[in-house]
Amino acid sequence: MKLLISRFIAILILVIPGFMAMTGFLMMKDAVFLYIAVHGNDQITNPSFQWLHFGGGLLLFVLGIGFLGGWILFRDRKRNYVGPRFKKKRPSNPDAPTRT
Repeated sequence: MKLLISRFIAILILVIPGFMAMTGFLMMKDAVFLYIAVHGNDQITNPSFQWLHFGGGLLLFVLGIGFLGGWILFRDRKRNYVGPRFKKKRPSNPDAPTRT
């Protein structure tokens, strides 16, 4: 039962940033679409872009994707699935004295 609960919590930790990224993408899409749609309305003289809505969506999107990408990179580094470019940098000679 403890394993089941821990796996459920792990899934929630990954689903919440996914929903954040999805919500951010939809907020950005809605802001751009509304700005384009308002240009077709002749009754509105000065259409304005919803910068706050777009910026909040961009922030949610970047945070969600950044968390998921970092988690995937961490997991792949642990399992040694990454190429040499993404491996952790190690000192060439660990026995050499460090400069101060």
